[in-house]
Amino acid sequence: MKRLLEKYDLLVAIMAVGIVTRSLCRHLQDKWRDRPVVAVDSALSCAVPVVGGHHGANDLALLLAERMGLYPAITTATDASGRPCLESVAGRLKADIVNKSSSKSINLAFLTEDVPILRLKGPKILLVDEDVAVLKAKGLVLGVGARKGVSSEEVLQAIDQALAESGRKREDIAFLATAWLKKEEEGLLEAAKSLDREIVFLSREELNSQKPSTPSRAEDLGLAGVAEPAVLALAKRLILPKKAYGRVTVAIGEN
Repeated sequence: MKRLLEKYDLLVAIMAVGIVTRSLCRHLQDKWRDRPVVAVDSALSCAVPVVGGHHGANDLALLLAERMGLYPAITTATDASGRPCLESVAGRLKADIVNKSSSKSINLAFLTEDVPILRLKGPKILLVDEDVAVLKAKGLVLGVGARKGVSSEEVLQAIDQALAESGRKREDIAFLATAWLKKEEEGLLEAAKSLDREIVFLSREELNSQKPSTPSRAEDLGLAGVAEPAVLALAKRLILPKKAYGRVTVAIGEN
């Protein structure tokens, strides 16, 4: 069982729920790390999410119902009541749940009321109670460097080329990032406005604290770089190292 859980993202076990439970119990960690598992009876009549209901098991049971006619025996309170849950809201918003401990309070609240969703734009510091969920937007971080006087068309063309090379599209962009020196660069500002995305301006210290994999002309300005250091500072992983497209450099990271 351990090998299967490590190898696959989702599991369908054609056996009794009791057998599945006994097989799984020694390998369970918590609801955020456990693999979604659905038990299906030998007659292929019922699909029961056993573990990870809000993390894929419920959706898998519904898929089996749609494709094979099985009855989806979904037992999570919010789904059984036709109500949303924190995990589904985060998925719809393409966001990570920062304070996962809030899920119990939020999901209990969802059973009886519509929980409001507020979006805050920074820079801000957020102090919350235990029953307030904090979501952090996922998506691509585009680090952008540009020569002075660059046009928005040049910036957008460079971004589109970088996205195409990464197999991504504009809709995947969470925000842009660049150096504080570019706060007045009209072409860059206009490009961000055209994309309907915010720009984060990083300080010299923030950029120079990173270790980019590629050399940069920004070294002449005493910087480790712009595009790639900006991504390294703000994204979980780098998926496209800095690359030059004419007068624009682009690096892409992902959260």
